[in-house]
Amino acid sequence: MGKRFELLVFDWDGTLHDSVAAIVTSLQQACLDLDQQMPSDLHARQVIGLGLVDALRHVAPALDEARYPELADRYRFHYLASDLELKLFDGVRDLIEALHARGYLLAVATGKSRRGLNRVLEHSGIGPFFSASRCADECFSKPHPQMLLELMDEFAIEPEKVLMIGDTTHDMQMAINAGVNGMAVTYGAHSSTQLAALNPLWQVDNVADLSALLLASD
Repeated sequence: MGKRFELLVFDWDGTLHDSVAAIVTSLQQACLDLDQQMPSDLHARQVIGLGLVDALRHVAPALDEARYPELADRYRFHYLASDLELKLFDGVRDLIEALHARGYLLAVATGKSRRGLNRVLEHSGIGPFFSASRCADECFSKPHPQMLLELMDEFAIEPEKVLMIGDTTHDMQMAINAGVNGMAVTYGAHSSTQLAALNPLWQVDNVADLSALLLASD
């Protein structure tokens, strides 16, 4: 029997990489740097997965439009101060290696910039296992389906053979918009209740369960 899915598309932050807390803190500090009201942890978590500009408009809606590049620079300053100290979630490296060995096509669809994703792919050591990636500075931000549509086109794979794996409603809505199945992980940015509302094919609470389902699905 063939694999149910051929292309597995992973979100990065909060799905593979334990970076949610660092993103929240960096968003909050950037807002304070520009004398904006500091977003709550919950508010900041809700924008994770969006492209940076879209995320900043949500956390600092009162800021003059011309100052968003300055706010973005302050966010990058805080995040890059410690991003190479962040780690993959326990078990992620083994999972990605195992999926690659079984012949799955692996890709990343992320709200990170191309420069940011390349940096963490190299540092994490799992970059060579991914055949393609799409970033928010080269596509429309999630939940627009462009990232997934381009990946399907690149590999000539039909939607029913694609699974989007992510920790936010932005990921699950992008999957819906692209006509593919979604798999939600609840250990990242958004709550299990929020994710369940979008009816993912599967929902898991930890990397061990994620691995068990993905490795059993072929």
